[in-house]
Amino acid sequence: MGFIALGINHKTAGVEVRERLSFAPEQLPDALQRLRDETGTQEVAILSTCNRTELYCAQDQLDADSLVTWVAAFHGMTAEEVRRCSYLHQEAGAVNHMMRVAAGLDSMVLGEPQILGQMKDAWQAARTAGTLGPHLDRLFQSTFSMAKQVRTDTRIGENPVSVAFAAVSLAKQIFSDLRRSTALLIGAGETIGLVARHLYDQGVGKIIVANRTLERAAVLGEPLGAESIVLNQIPDVLAQCDVIISSTASPLPILGKGAVERALKQRKHKPMFMVDIAVPRDIEPEVGDLADVYLYSVDDLHQVIEENLRSRQGAANAAERLIEAGTDDFMQRLRALAAVDVLRDYRNKAEQLRDQELLKAQQKLERGVDPALVLAEMARGLTNKLLHDPSVQLKQMSAQGRVEALALAQELFALGTTASNAPQPTSLPDAAMDKSPTGTVHPILQGK
Repeated sequence: MGFIALGINHKTAGVEVRERLSFAPEQLPDALQRLRDETGTQEVAILSTCNRTELYCAQDQLDADSLVTWVAAFHGMTAEEVRRCSYLHQEAGAVNHMMRVAAGLDSMVLGEPQILGQMKDAWQAARTAGTLGPHLDRLFQSTFSMAKQVRTDTRIGENPVSVAFAAVSLAKQIFSDLRRSTALLIGAGETIGLVARHLYDQGVGKIIVANRTLERAAVLGEPLGAESIVLNQIPDVLAQCDVIISSTASPLPILGKGAVERALKQRKHKPMFMVDIAVPRDIEPEVGDLADVYLYSVDDLHQVIEENLRSRQGAANAAERLIEAGTDDFMQRLRALAAVDVLRDYRNKAEQLRDQELLKAQQKLERGVDPALVLAEMARGLTNKLLHDPSVQLKQMSAQGRVEALALAQELFALGTTASNAPQPTSLPDAAMDKSPTGTVHPILQGK
């Protein structure tokens, strides 16, 4: 079983492409099952955020082309369009990539903590949909543990650098005194929660939280003294809002150009600062063409974010070393687990042969055969049966020129140099001439 990570992110695709390739939460159950069934992939999970869409898969035969074709068909794009903006990681590379993503090392904001929660959501969605499986689950658990270790052992999360923090920093540049400003936050997810907390800490004059359900808006807003409204009330309060920051999972825009134009007239063209963190976008791009509107998308936050990353760079280097070691450890454990099935099957086979010889011995004892002879025959019979298949396979491999098989067999059976350098008998011992289970002398002893 091998691993594949296929995806796009803010480095490889603009927001226009990312929103086309995103998966809405309500799409995930169907998408996960279709991905598994239509590509023949045993285990799948999908991570979809504003900055990335990634497929994590466990396959017997790694086949990235089928995944690309499926993603393209699902979103109504061509496979070539997806290939141009996507990246692919396999085996240890996929493990390393998932750990880097979970630790925030591949995020727009280096070390941002939100991505770990989003990866846990992706894991839970796959688990609920029944597409997770033991191999991918094991990888997710190791990924979560590594992300926690990075947070514990490095200082990468010490400074509050995030998309939410960057959005509030930009707002401070437009409105030097946020205490006189009113902020409208659209959505009630984790990102908006962080934005609300940052605005509250900066002493913003008033916060209004708008959400599809009033209850969810209240849960986020009440601890901060915010007003709570539903989405269709936004036009009623828009004119009083100086800062508008939106992050929902809506497939269609929440704010259109017409609504903003009407609000600007009421404000007598007092500036409005807007940040659209959502993918797909919540605010129509045409709003940015209006005078007195400062509209930023997630891609526009790069400059602010870069200025806050320098303090985390040293910690990121230490985190990379931890993840390299974690990847090696996971792959070693994975290879060790691969031997478990073989060992179990071999033990079952050996126990069956043992039971067969034991039954024959018990029958002979019941007939009064000398116990010493019975024991000797049972030992020879069990030895021959255990050696028969390995002997045949080794002889065939040697005839095929697979000389490495002999060296591996010597290591596997711990024969060592002592046994190979020991004096060789001039003739075969009697036991070597015992018949195999098929009634013939073992081929490897015939010298053929």
